[in-house]
This record gives sequence, C-alpha cells and structure tokens, in this order.
Amino acid sequence: MKLRLGSVPALGLVLLGAGCSTPASPLGLDDGVEPGSGGALGTGGAAGTVAVAGKGGTTGSGSGGATAAAGGGTGGTVLGGAGTTSSAGGHLGAGGGTTSGGQGGGAGVGGSLGGRSGSGGAMGGAGRSGGSGGRGTAGSGAGTAGSAGAAGGAVGSAGAPSVDCSTPMPTGGTVHTGSNVNGTADGLGYGIWTNGSGGSITVFSDAHAFSTSWNNSSDFLAHLGLDFRPAKAYTAYGTITAEFVEKKSGSGGGFSSIGIYGWTQSPCVEWYINEDSFNGLGGGGGTTVTIDGGTYALSSQMTTGTGGANACESGHTGSWTQIHSTRKTARQCGVVTVSDHFAAWEKQGWSLGNLTMVHINVEVGGGNGSIDFPVANVTTTSN
Repeated sequence: MKLRLGSVPALGLVLLGAGCSTPASPLGLDDGVEPGSGGALGTGGAAGTVAVAGKGGTTGSGSGGATAAAGGGTGGTVLGGAGTTSSAGGHLGAGGGTTSGGQGGGAGVGGSLGGRSGSGGAMGGAGRSGGSGGRGTAGSGAGTAGSAGAAGGAVGSAGAPSVDCSTPMPTGGTVHTGSNVNGTADGLGYGIWTNGSGGSITVFSDAHAFSTSWNNSSDFLAHLGLDFRPAKAYTAYGTITAEFVEKKSGSGGGFSSIGIYGWTQSPCVEWYINEDSFNGLGGGGGTTVTIDGGTYALSSQMTTGTGGANACESGHTGSWTQIHSTRKTARQCGVVTVSDHFAAWEKQGWSLGNLTMVHINVEVGGGNGSIDFPVANVTTTSN
C-alpha cells in the first residue's frame, strides 16, 4: 500500500343580564273585581308587556323574564315581573328561565376527541306568591366545558441515509486497460494505477457504477468518484457523502482495501476509509470513533514510493502522510459520511491539506480477482 495513484481528472460534482320586574301593589281582593293579568315571558330576554284590562281594576303590567345566555358560562339570574292592579294584587310574575348547558370541549390537536359536554343548568324556580311578585332565579351552574384532548405524538426523526444493497449491475459499459489510466464517465472521474501489469476497469456513461478485474503480481488500484479542481479545504464542500454496493470474487494478494480513497495537497496526504477487504480488516491505532453507526480505528504514518510524486501535487518529492479509518466490522454496502472522517482526523491533530479527490476504490497487492460496484457515487452539499 505504499505505491499510489497518478494524477486525477477534472471536477464532476455529481410551526345576563337579569330580567327586571316592577314592584307589585299590596295584595287585596274585592268582590266583583278581577285581577289584571301578569305580563307574558319576554322573547329572547327582551321586556314584553301584554296587558288585559281587569274588571274594575287597572291594566296589569309585568315584565317577562330574560333568558340566560347559552354556552359554558355561568347561568344568569332571571327575574319574574309582577302584575299590578288598582284594587287587586297582580298575578305572580313569570318564573325564571333555564340556562343552556355548557358546551363540550373541542377535539385536541393531534390527539383524541375532547371531553364530554357539560351538564345543563337546573330550571329556575317559579316566583313566590305574596304581596309582591316573587323573583324566579335561573338555575346556576352551567356545564363545565370538556378539556382538550392530548396533543398528538411528536414527529418522527428523519431516517439515516441508505442505499439499496440489491441494486443490480448495469450492462454494457466501456472497458479500459493500462498501468496509468484516467478519464471521466457520467460526470465522475475514474482511474487505474499499478506498478505492475494486468488489470482493467469498466465504466458506464449512464450510471455511477464500475467493475474491475486484475491478474497482477504488484500493487493495483482502480477507483471512481469526484475530483476537485482547484483543490480546496474539505469544509468548502459541505457534507461529503459516498454510497457503495460491492460484490467481490477471487483474491487480493498480500493486502487489500475496499472503500473510499483520495488525496490532499499542502500537505501531501493520501487517505483511506477502509470498509471491506479480501484479506480481512485489521490494523488501525488505539483511537476509535463512531461514524455512521460503525466503529473505526484511526491511524497515521509516513510512507514513500513512486505514487506521491504525481498524485499529490506537481513537483512533490520524498515521503508523504497516509491516514486510515478502518472499520471494525466489514460491510459490502453502505453510506459513508466522508467529511465526518476528515473532522475526526483533524481532532487527532493530523493536518489535512486541500482536497483533490474522493473516490470509491479497491486496492490489492497482487492476486487474481474482480469486483463489481453497482453503486459507486460521491456527492457534496456545496460546490
């Protein structure tokens, strides 16, 4: 894993009133004198005067009782007016009306139906007989409004990004062979780097996918993803995400890595996010982090070889830094939040330069094998 990729292609970014009564005259009945009639009940609470002439007496007058207002409030008092005569006591004033029942509570927002409707107020008692017209009192105690229903449950949080692990491999495609191959396909950059011979990559004009095979005794690497020109700090690209689905066969020689790969400039850094391997995932340092629900071991070391001179930056000579995030449990399908790995590395004090590429990759140390990536995609939330 010390011999690395050549130059990389151009950017492809992929919330109540009471009724009133008049005082009555003293009660006194004479023979042959008929008392005046009391006033009828006023309609809608208004005063009503209906008078019938009394025989030998004056016209009786009486105010009707007002009706208590409807609704859930307290029932009002209703007065019954008394009739008056010149010689005979008036008839009794009309009794108080009734209050309407309280109105039930409405349905709770997002919850169950509101409480039951309140009980109606009791009927007012009739006016008492006597020297003056009695006052009928309206029933008190309107029904209590039902309480609102409980609020509905909270909105569920958005699910984590996912990829269809059963995505089939596209058909067709264009095959490229060679020891140092670079190009673009469907907006993404692809490449092969090897210091031996014997390998190919197949890319597609209408799919972010690729396949590769090798029969090689040396280091072989094939990849597909986004290239950044000019290179900028990774924070300039927002959230960087990689999606992959892979199916491998054969062997990967003395070492192998399947996952996400790339370079930065100034300083020159070659980096890996290792998701799977032909040989079993191992290595890593003593520091671990949890990203995308998986545990990764972090490591950094210096390396040398022929790959950094061109892949990192023009004119670079000597050694360069390699940084790895190695997943503890291998997987063949998933979504990788690449920018979270960069942030974890910086937290360790490991300097990162300007980002030049983020690719889905496979790297093997020889062997005879192949791998299909029906999904191999890299996206950012900012250009």
